[in-house]
Amino acid sequence: MRKYLSMFGFLLMTAACYLAHLEEAAAAGLRPDGQPRAALPTRALPAVDAVIQKAISDGTIPGAVLIVGHDGRVIYRKAYGSRALEPRREAMTLDTIFDLASLTKVIVTTTAVMQLEERGMVRLNDPVAKYLPEFGQNGKEDITLRQLLTHYSGLEPDLDLKAVWEGKQTGYGMAFAETPEDAPGSQFSYSDINFLVLGALVERVSGETLDDYARRHIFVPLKMTHTRFLPPAAWSGKIAPTQYDENEHMLRGVVHDPTARRMGGVAGQAGLFSTGDDLAKFCQALLNGGAGILSPLSVEKMTRPEQPPSAPVLRGFGWDIDSPFSSNRGDLLPVGSYGHTGFTGTSIWIDPTTKAYIILLTNAVHPRGGSAVALRSKVATAVAAALPLTASEKEGLRWKSITGYNEAQSAARRMSSRNGVVKTGIDVLQERRFDVLLAAGGKKRIGLVTNQTGIDAQGRRTIDVLAQLHNLYPGITLDAIFSPEHGVTGTLDTTDVSNSKDEATGVPVYSVYGGTDAARRPSADVMKRLDAVVFDVQDAGVPFYTYETTLGYFLEAAAQAGIEMIVLDRPDPITGSFVQGPVADAGHERFTDYWTVPVRHGMTMGELAKMFNTERNINAKLTVVPMEGWQRGDWFDSTGLEWVNPSPNLRSVTEAALYPGVALIEYTNVSVGRGTDTPFELVGAPWIKSRELAAYLNARGIAGVRFVPVMFTPTSSNYSGQRCEGVNIVLTERNALDAPELGIELAAALRELYPTDYKMERMAELLVNQAAFDGLVAKVDPRRIAQDWQEGLEKFGVVRKKYLIY
Repeated sequence: MRKYLSMFGFLLMTAACYLAHLEEAAAAGLRPDGQPRAALPTRALPAVDAVIQKAISDGTIPGAVLIVGHDGRVIYRKAYGSRALEPRREAMTLDTIFDLASLTKVIVTTTAVMQLEERGMVRLNDPVAKYLPEFGQNGKEDITLRQLLTHYSGLEPDLDLKAVWEGKQTGYGMAFAETPEDAPGSQFSYSDINFLVLGALVERVSGETLDDYARRHIFVPLKMTHTRFLPPAAWSGKIAPTQYDENEHMLRGVVHDPTARRMGGVAGQAGLFSTGDDLAKFCQALLNGGAGILSPLSVEKMTRPEQPPSAPVLRGFGWDIDSPFSSNRGDLLPVGSYGHTGFTGTSIWIDPTTKAYIILLTNAVHPRGGSAVALRSKVATAVAAALPLTASEKEGLRWKSITGYNEAQSAARRMSSRNGVVKTGIDVLQERRFDVLLAAGGKKRIGLVTNQTGIDAQGRRTIDVLAQLHNLYPGITLDAIFSPEHGVTGTLDTTDVSNSKDEATGVPVYSVYGGTDAARRPSADVMKRLDAVVFDVQDAGVPFYTYETTLGYFLEAAAQAGIEMIVLDRPDPITGSFVQGPVADAGHERFTDYWTVPVRHGMTMGELAKMFNTERNINAKLTVVPMEGWQRGDWFDSTGLEWVNPSPNLRSVTEAALYPGVALIEYTNVSVGRGTDTPFELVGAPWIKSRELAAYLNARGIAGVRFVPVMFTPTSSNYSGQRCEGVNIVLTERNALDAPELGIELAAALRELYPTDYKMERMAELLVNQAAFDGLVAKVDPRRIAQDWQEGLEKFGVVRKKYLIY
């Protein structure tokens, strides 16, 4: 009896294991034997077939293998044309093995780096030299793993192949000795050297050769049995030949990439061979959230935009999203899908929205060179048009095609300009017949925080609009006006701003700006005589523009007095879609830093009020009257609103765009153009050499700006009456500019060129981020400093999101 029970138990265990295997295979879109599940009965793809057959008949490619996956299954799988044309013709078969060329970068190298990151063995924002000290020479000390993965390292496209050399270690040594062609982080430049170095890093950190690592940690777990570097001779008959080498020998089973070939066939940028069926397993694994080789978080991270935030070319870690190399996305798949190509004629594109992937494998370079670029786009478009999408997939595709991927994409909520019609809070309040002021009924004594920017669409002062309310609603009176920095008219540039009386209305004006903390806060006695305070001031979008702190002080005072606070919202003049710069360190709150926000927060006054009130536990009775018609990507010139200088030295949208950067250095011993016609467009000092500084800054390749050497004599502030040499900052592309990073670049350049003259100690007062300031002192590359503050920005973004109105 025991014998039968034992056998029964064994059968149960076997059945359970088999069922688990079936579930695992089903989740990966595979048969129980690990192969892709058979294509579902579906309509043929005649448009796709026609496109590929025409490419073959035109001589563009000798043949192809196409595999299309959707909803966890392979729905189309077909071989076309010939695998080889020379020395003899061979028919293409589904099990043909292709030289994947640069697909190696994403299948092996990117996956390996992300695995090492998951295990805590590397950090993507670390300099490469931390793991490969030999790399840290010739200006590469601060190049990060992130910059290699996104092709923003500034390195040349490939190693020098004119000289005779051979061997993996020789290749590594040449890569480590390279000098950047462009300033690291400044622009996108696709480079094989990036991934050659990453391959070396994987080997150094893991202690395994790249091919052994890939086999153990990627191919074996995914049962990719026909994928490897250095394919054995037994595979030769199934391998698609590529091209004649320099000795007129047809390459078959030997990597086509000349650098990888000189390195012995195993490199981070090329060398991998595989089949369409094996690649289907890999693609489905990513759609399934990593399927054991990566976590879902790592898959998401490496396939979303990870390039510098303002860069127009969208790259994930390794993967292409939207760049000049994205032809294989076609015309219908949305930005937000991702893929890669290989020079030999291979390509992959994966779309999480439609849960689909397209694998097109050709040996287009056979026999004597060719390209599959145009074919990839046509195939992807035809496949996307024929996909049997569900209603939700169709809606997702439509929505993502319209909106793009996210705010990191230039087309999503970021626009160079539009002809908008925006109503500010005061206009909306009037349209709503002052409902928030009438809500409690009876008498209401109002205080108003405002200045020259508080006007409505007809140009009437908010002061006059509210003062005349008693004619319509006798119980409502304007009893007090509070003026922030620069006074109620916005023309004073001094801390000596006294109380006064508004000439037109006779209402007393109380200054809330001066040289002491008490002078910058409203009087408790005045606040107790009010029932509500209305706030209507145009901000500049940065925390050291003191109107934001005045807003916070009034929230505190309103809470203490037990009265209502009403914020009439106005635009962030430099858009609400960019969040840039270091987040202020906690515990250093001051008049130029009310709370822990970044230099450029991308929030309106109404949104800041909501955030301050909750996050600082003020708990005032707060009402925000929102704008109508404002979009987060709007620059002020897109709103249709009249520009009124919010302060004496901020006179245009251009100056407002530069202000979050240039203002960071105005506490140091340079002139930022105060006392000239173009404040914050100039930086200079008597000890600066204008041509030298302009050349240095232009060589840095700072996105969105150029620098012109100039001379000027300011009439106020630093170096008043003295002739200064310096630069005029020309704004060339405002959506590309990271203004706070510009401020770091300016300080770093001045310290590098004029170490004995430039005194930057007081910069810390506006930066309010010790790590960023310490980086400047230590002469860390500005782009590295900026990358280091991204983690803080991400954390701030989570908090910020809760309070966005628009």
